[in-house]
Amino acid sequence: MSYTIDQVIKDVDFEDVDRRARQALTDHGFGVLTEIDVKATMKKKLDKDMQAYRILGACNPGMAWEAIGVEPRVGAMLPCNVILREVSEGIEVSAVDPLASMSAIDNGELKQVAGKVRDMLSEVVESI
Repeated sequence: MSYTIDQVIKDVDFEDVDRRARQALTDHGFGVLTEIDVKATMKKKLDKDMQAYRILGACNPGMAWEAIGVEPRVGAMLPCNVILREVSEGIEVSAVDPLASMSAIDNGELKQVAGKVRDMLSEVVESI
């Protein structure tokens, strides 16, 4: 089982994909809670250069509420990360697959919630 939902977008600028990803997340009820510019962090901390790489920590409050309601410690696995990274073919967008990330938790209700979120994130990635 893959642990991400992926799409490569060709012939676009990294910042354009970032803008489109944020809009797609918003359109599907997610907000971006955190943002990590991995490229800038690696340069600052290790003096290493790399292709553009950004992590967006996305949250759908309603789904998070539902998940925490059936599994209170699930917050340790939130938010849903979406990465944008420069690859040779274009800009790759990858969202965590909540079913894969929650597979270690033995809770059928949580798996149902994770399945809904997976469907939502699949729509997000597809719509970018």
